[in-house]
Amino acid sequence: REMKIQDLQNGDLLFTVGQSEMAAAIRTATGSYSHVGIFFDGEIYHATLEKGVAHQPLSQLLEEGDMYHVFAYPEIDAASVFKEAKSHLGKPYNASFCAESEGFYCSEYIAQILPIFETIPMQFADGENVVSAFWQAYYEDLGVVVPLGKPGTNPSQLAQSAKLIFKGELHD
Repeated sequence: REMKIQDLQNGDLLFTVGQSEMAAAIRTATGSYSHVGIFFDGEIYHATLEKGVAHQPLSQLLEEGDMYHVFAYPEIDAASVFKEAKSHLGKPYNASFCAESEGFYCSEYIAQILPIFETIPMQFADGENVVSAFWQAYYEDLGVVVPLGKPGTNPSQLAQSAKLIFKGELHD
């Protein structure tokens, strides 16, 4: 199903099928999606490596030419989720993905403001290695041990929640 930007409703979740090297590494380890954000009033609220927890016009996000799938949580209290979403703006990006680290990564932010998701053991594999070369190098650069099997979330796992409904693929 095709969706237009004007069909989006406050609280809709946008899941990205990204093409960057990091996006590919996330998708290889976890499933279909590399990023997730939430839509309010024409803007996307999300946690990114570059900006931490931030909001930006949806049109800026869509310029990157990736694919976006829209899901909704039918029982959402959009006003209270929006208030919670705004309360974390400016917090740093949690680059280590460790639960105890400050700030948020994308799915951690969504699970914080929309607390309907479980955590699962984190995975960093690529089909051949339990921790792919990408993630080995990533964590070496951070100077952090790979949090393999530690509790976390990822966009694909959130999208698989029975509490969400798939609305369609976004086309501007």
